Amino acid sequence: MEDLPARISACRLCAERFAATETAHAPRPVVWFRPGARLLIVGQAPGARVHEAGIPFHDPSGDRLRDWLGLDRDSFYDRDRVAIMPMAFCFPGYRKGSDLPPPPICARTWRAEALRWSGPFQLTIVIGGYAQKYHLGAAAAGGVTRTVERWRDHAPGVFPLPHPSWRNTAWLKRNPWFETDLLPVLRRQVQETMR
Repeated sequence: MEDLPARISACRLCAERFAATETAHAPRPVVWFRPGARLLIVGQAPGARVHEAGIPFHDPSGDRLRDWLGLDRDSFYDRDRVAIMPMAFCFPGYRKGSDLPPPPICARTWRAEALRWSGPFQLTIVIGGYAQKYHLGAAAAGGVTRTVERWRDHAPGVFPLPHPSWRNTAWLKRNPWFETDLLPVLRRQVQETMR
């Protein structure tokens, strides 16, 4: 298990799948966790910018997420305190200009081992439907909005969030409680966890 990040980084299970996408790219797992981290951030899968940079949330979505969490870049990327473990470690590619979903084979192959190897965590942030279904199970039924609306059911150890993409700006405007009610509690919990 000591070489788990190296084994994940070398994974090529989806090479044929990715070669058949619009981007025709090769796998590049983005592995950002170590044992002992206190905060787990679970997203969907790296996007194209993250694929290029090899750094998770290295895009405007990451800027918004860091703001939501109340973390600066240095704290956010401190692997001794923060583990970033998406449902798939590689960028899945595009179909008709939209990101493809995370290939389930990634979670089946790596997720349980990675969580055991790097956890337990004091606080888990689950971003978007794929992460919420995996980590919250039946409590994520009804979709992202309903799951995030019921954030108190999971706090203080788990916080479900929508994806911080610019595409969700309209969602944020329709749901002002997210900023007024959820984010202040989330930021306090993150600060307490990061001490």
